[in-house]
Amino acid sequence: MPNSSAYAKVNGLEMYYETHGAASGGSRPLVLLHGGGLTVDLTFSAVLPTLAADRPVVAPELQGHGRTADIDREMTVSQLAADVVALLDELGIRQADVLGFSLGGLAALEVAVRHPERVGRLALAATMYAQDGVHDEVRVPDYSSPRLPGQDDFQEMADAYAATAPHPEHFQDFLAKVSATAHAPLPWTADDLRGLRVPTLLLVGDTDFVRLEHAAEMHRLIPEAQLAVLPATTHMTLMQRKSLLLPLLGEFFARPTPDRRCSSAADR
Repeated sequence: MPNSSAYAKVNGLEMYYETHGAASGGSRPLVLLHGGGLTVDLTFSAVLPTLAADRPVVAPELQGHGRTADIDREMTVSQLAADVVALLDELGIRQADVLGFSLGGLAALEVAVRHPERVGRLALAATMYAQDGVHDEVRVPDYSSPRLPGQDDFQEMADAYAATAPHPEHFQDFLAKVSATAHAPLPWTADDLRGLRVPTLLLVGDTDFVRLEHAAEMHRLIPEAQLAVLPATTHMTLMQRKSLLLPLLGEFFARPTPDRRCSSAADR
């Protein structure tokens, strides 16, 4: 259960967010960005209690997801990232560590590329930087593939949406909008990744949406990147593999990071 939950007026949204964990005590807050079609709980329930054991955690629900009502606005990765930065501003958070999964990972990467001074350490789970980074059966969905969500996964999404969304009758329209966002061209080049100076942990399942070759390419491009491939792990089970994830995330986020208070995009 969260310590608290509230709504912030962010770029025309009434953006829902939860806070977990203790007061800062010098630790950077950790921001969790959930996957497309999911909620905070569906994405992070397996790992959130441990991640929040010794630091503050902020977990918003993105445009149209969970308790954050959709608005008459295109859903893009750039706009989702702008909403996250605006939430940080609203909460007075100058810099945070960020863990993003899938669509949330795309938003997290956009924040790190465009606003590197706002990110201390960055963990990207099941995240690509270009659309050719995913397998063919993801780009043109083939639901017989073990890489894609199954009927039980979609039922979990539908149940969570029915329980939390301000307008639960819009579920199918919501899924279509999220799918369009996830399949739209992405706003980065290889040079953007080469210029990224945020320590980055790349996490991918061995049976994930993201091609392992693409994850390895991101590892080569990002100067301060680490890569972990989780065995026997699909896209939908990645964030549930807490016995593997928690040691990786705990060690990664515990490492000190130089203060980039004065950094700017020009410094890269």
